[in-house]
Amino acid sequence: MFNSGTAIYLASKSPRRKKLLKQINLTFKSFSVELKEEILDGEHPIKTVKRLAAEKMALAEKRVEKGIIITADTIVVLDKEVIGKPISKKNAFEILSKLSGNKHNVYTGFVVKNVSNGREIISYEKTSVTFRELQPKEIMDYIEGGSPMDKAGAYGIQDDFGSVFIKKINGCYYNVVGLPLAKVYQSLLKMV
Repeated sequence: MFNSGTAIYLASKSPRRKKLLKQINLTFKSFSVELKEEILDGEHPIKTVKRLAAEKMALAEKRVEKGIIITADTIVVLDKEVIGKPISKKNAFEILSKLSGNKHNVYTGFVVKNVSNGREIISYEKTSVTFRELQPKEIMDYIEGGSPMDKAGAYGIQDDFGSVFIKKINGCYYNVVGLPLAKVYQSLLKMV
C-alpha cells in the first residue's frame, strides 16, 4: 500500500484511469489537461506514447506546486497503423471491423513526476490483444450502447460487451484498460 503523505494528482479525464487508481486504494486528486494528441508520421509507438505523456506532464506541472503527478496516453496499433478514438459511429464500425479476427498492440506511455524535487520516471507498457471474428450486428449493438466513442481502438476490454470481443491477451490487462498499474505503482514507490 502506497502512503507517503505526499499529495498525488492524476492529470487525466479518463474515468478508467481514476477507477484503476482507486482500485489500489490510492488517495489522489484529479484534473484534466487539454492536449491535441498529435500522431507523427513514422514515429515509433513507444516514442509516441512517451512523448504525449510528457507533453501532458508539461501542462500538468504548471498547475501543481508540490506533490506527485501522473500522466498517461494510450494508443492502439494494428499493422503499423495508429488507431485513436473514433470520431463517429461509422468510424467506430470501421475500426472494430479492422480489429476483428486480428492481433493488435496497445501501448500506454506514462510519466510519474515529483514536482517538489524534480524526479521523474517516463515509461511505457505494451500488450498484445487478439480479437475473435466479430459479426457486423454485434459491432453495431456495441456501438449503439455508446461504449466505443471515448476509447482508443473503439473498445474497452473492461466493458460489459467489449470484453467478449477478446480472444487472447499477452501482457498487462490493466494497460489495455488504460494504465499499467504495476509499473505505475512501482514508479510511485521510487518517487518518495
